[in-house]
Amino acid sequence: MVWKAVEAAKILEARGVSVELINVHTIKPLDTEGILASIKKTGCAVTAEEHNIYGGLGDSIAQVAAKDFPIPIEYVGTQDTFGESGKPEELLVKYGLDTDNIVAAVDKVMARKK
Repeated sequence: MVWKAVEAAKILEARGVSVELINVHTIKPLDTEGILASIKKTGCAVTAEEHNIYGGLGDSIAQVAAKDFPIPIEYVGTQDTFGESGKPEELLVKYGLDTDNIVAAVDKVMARKK
């Protein structure tokens, strides 16, 4: 998902939307200081992960935000569904894990910022 997020960031930057992209490669330990620094700058967050949104990266970041700096968050990930076999790019599109969905999540979360 990192590459899809990089692609989304390029599209957003071309539209004049400044983004901060963080590769959170582990949930435990979670870089809470880095996450807090980022959300304090941006005022919102979008998480993108190649698995269920429940109990994953997004929930971990939401817990940090809820405790220390509440912000609007959008999640890009599978929506509590079973996976299937297929071509990787087709599966990313099917489950909403592609660049377009990340861009749409950024648009949605920015609209929710105060």
